[in-house]
Amino acid sequence: MSGSAEPAPPQTGVPAGRIKKRRDFLRAASRGKRAARPGVVIQALATEPGSLRLGFTVTKKVGNAVVRNRARRRLKEAARLTLPGLGVSGYDLVLIGRDGTGKRPFGQLIGDLRGALKQAGVLP
Repeated sequence: MSGSAEPAPPQTGVPAGRIKKRRDFLRAASRGKRAARPGVVIQALATEPGSLRLGFTVTKKVGNAVVRNRARRRLKEAARLTLPGLGVSGYDLVLIGRDGTGKRPFGQLIGDLRGALKQAGVLP
């Protein structure tokens, strides 16, 4: 039995850029559509077709740095596994972690992400 892991599934869709500047987060918050689920809040701002940028944030209300980083890592992984298969493009998406993000079962977190994307109008 080999010690290597299975290869990752092929990526489809648009490769995602990152939102890192405060003004881009604020623009998505003020002009974008908002959708909330128990595990995640999404702010979606339509941009030029063919582009996709992602931003991740967790407020200090959620917990200490260890808890916030765990929640952020889980959001990043959920987005990495979910978004390419859905073919999402033409948006700036900000994913905001909530109190339950770090403890929520991962399958439910992915379901929250998909539901929030539909609620925000990103998915049909």
